Amino acid sequence: MRWLSARLMGALVACVLVAPVAEAANRKQEIDRYIHGFHQKGLFNGTALVAHEGGILLKKGYGSANLEWKVPNAPDTKFRIGSITKPFTATVILQLVAEGKLQLDDPITKHLPDYRGDTGGRVTLTHLLNHTSGIPSYTSAPHFLADSVNPYGVAEFVKKSCSGDLEFEPGTKYAYNNCGYYLLGALIEKLTGQTYAQAVQARIFGPLGMKDSGYDVTATVLPKRASGYTPRPGGYVNAPYIDMGQPYAAGALYSTVEDLYRWDRAFYGDALMPAELKQKMLTPGLQHYGFGWAIAPVQLHDGKTKLPGIFHSGGINGFSSLLVRVPERREVVILLDNATHGDLQEIASGVLSILHGIAPRQARMPIGTVMMESLGKGSTAEAIAHYRALKKTKEAQYDFSESQLNTVGYHLLRDGRVADAIEVFKLNVETFPKGANCYDSLGEAYAAHGDKEQAIANYRKSLELDPKNENAVKRLKELEQPAATR
Repeated sequence: MRWLSARLMGALVACVLVAPVAEAANRKQEIDRYIHGFHQKGLFNGTALVAHEGGILLKKGYGSANLEWKVPNAPDTKFRIGSITKPFTATVILQLVAEGKLQLDDPITKHLPDYRGDTGGRVTLTHLLNHTSGIPSYTSAPHFLADSVNPYGVAEFVKKSCSGDLEFEPGTKYAYNNCGYYLLGALIEKLTGQTYAQAVQARIFGPLGMKDSGYDVTATVLPKRASGYTPRPGGYVNAPYIDMGQPYAAGALYSTVEDLYRWDRAFYGDALMPAELKQKMLTPGLQHYGFGWAIAPVQLHDGKTKLPGIFHSGGINGFSSLLVRVPERREVVILLDNATHGDLQEIASGVLSILHGIAPRQARMPIGTVMMESLGKGSTAEAIAHYRALKKTKEAQYDFSESQLNTVGYHLLRDGRVADAIEVFKLNVETFPKGANCYDSLGEAYAAHGDKEQAIANYRKSLELDPKNENAVKRLKELEQPAATR
């Protein structure tokens, strides 16, 4: 009998050990199929890593790192991560605070005395870190795209593009702002005596073993760097060039999913900064933004469950990125894409839904992709007719969300097809008559076309639907000024 009991006990132990392994394998397969569904529909081309408290569950590449040579994406492929650079910049600043070299309430001019005193004396490091400075963001300037190919030194760029008149009193509003993080990079250089790239390497990448991360310089021959692509009517094109000195401390880093996993895990200890500063970093301010991180619930696909999340996204010519952390169970979803796909949040929330036993929404073909293909083959009128036919007969098979036509319209604007962009934005207004952003985009297209009256009318409608639309307020102020004062 004792032998029988031991045998039964052994079987029970084996079941206990095997069950979690089998469950993890099933979850891995389900997540892989789910992400692959987005890749098949042209919604994701990159590398993904998913982990929980037990470690890495999935890390895998989808599609090509280089479309010309069909080089596959892999876990060690290096991607530009855009604004996921910001948490790294914020971390170095907080390390300097821990060392007594800075205080969070220091004004800019305390450390950058050449910065204009009338505004720099009112803007503190906290305002820069949590996007409440009121300094205009250089990426919103009308000339930014044309100027983004030009190289600048840090001091020169600060003077030229990060020293504008304040748009609001510091600390009173949230406005996502790349100038703030550019200025933080300049502060890092001033106080460390190193370049921003050297400081991040010495303080974060080196200590954490992030050997495949760094400051991206286009001229450098960088092994396993992904090429960036942008969708256009008729297919992908190589992403337009940008001098990486412009994104700088706001968006110039590259990394891999494996290195970003090391970064995620470092936040569960105090190696990066003291616990009290880490708590400040991860305390949400206006619009749920802390210091370099957004802190807000992640909605799962059952429409009810919300997880306490910490995340940041990134976008730079040819690349999109997203890192979502759920510390409660040490879950993390890292998505790096080299074909400028926008809605990575949908994939991440679907993956987290799977981890929590909730059926995710499956990928649907984006109607924007269909429109882009139609525009590459025929006229705008034909593309719009095709849109209407699909919406009438096959709406459930496609993603007809508001952002789809908006994305198409901006692609047309960037390509100089202003009249076509107007027609697409008009269709979006027709489809979403309560969408404030639809009118805002149509207003921008009319302004680009030189139709001031229609631009004003649409910006006013946008502001009527969303009184907090700061862009509409700014554009109306510009458009309604007498010509002699502009």
